[in-house]
Amino acid sequence: MIHQPTRLRIMTLLVSVPQLDHLAYGFIQQTLDLTGGNLTIHLRKLEAAGYLEITKEFQGSKPRTWIQATATGRRAYADYLSNLEKALGLHIPK
Repeated sequence: MIHQPTRLRIMTLLVSVPQLDHLAYGFIQQTLDLTGGNLTIHLRKLEAAGYLEITKEFQGSKPRTWIQATATGRRAYADYLSNLEKALGLHIPK
């Protein structure tokens, strides 16, 4: 699931923030230079896998969408990196 390049970039961005923080949809879209449709498709797949949570709310009259990595998503990301390190024979300090 995470190995797909766009989903890997999304998860890398999400796990780079503290565990209880979230990122705005627009920030992710702009940072990763993705179209709205492309980002939405990948977010839905990651959400279906339980790797992230999507929260929608209004700030005043503006709708906001927030994305947050779940504990399951953070574990899956860490496991993915660990397996990649093993496959490549690398040791990357944490």
